[in-house]
Parts: sequence; structure tokens; C-alpha cells
Amino acid sequence: MSLKEKVRSALYEVIDPELGINIVDLGLVYDVEIEESHVTITMTLTTPGCPMHDSITAGVEHRIQQIEDVQKVTVHLVWEPAWTPLNMSDQAKQMLGFG
Repeated sequence: MSLKEKVRSALYEVIDPELGINIVDLGLVYDVEIEESHVTITMTLTTPGCPMHDSITAGVEHRIQQIEDVQKVTVHLVWEPAWTPLNMSDQAKQMLGFG
């Protein structure tokens, strides 16, 4: 498994504490970039004023740091494109009553 695959897999373990769903199925992760041992995660939150901002970004950093060969993690929060429920996986939509 490549480092990028390991990172993507690990992101499924980061749970939004308010919704109880992982950040990948919520559609919050936009991109994963890797340069040698530096991982940059580009992601968003459901709202710019999300009260779980620090908890979620710290959870991403902590989980990715646990992967062998990762030396540095940067979480880049973006607000464009804005998150919508359409970003969610079908499973997440069902869990939250959107589908």
C-alpha cells in the first residue's frame, strides 16, 4: 500500500465528534498531497464557524502522524468550494437522513 493510500485510509478513522461520521464520508477531505515525508491535507468543515474546528484538525494531524514514514502533517482548511450535503457519501447521507 502506498503512503497516499495509507493516509487516505487513516482519514476514515477521524470522526466528526458532533455527527459521529468520519470526515471522508462527510466529504470534508478535498485532497491529499505528499512530498517525501510531508503530508498536506486540504479539507473543509461543514461551516466556517464550526465549533469542532480544533478538534477535527488536531484529530487529522494526530492520526496521520501515526503513519510510518510521515514526518510532517499540514492541514490546509479551505472554504471554497463550500461544503454541501451533496459532498457526503451515500452511507453518510442515509445516516443523517438525507437519502
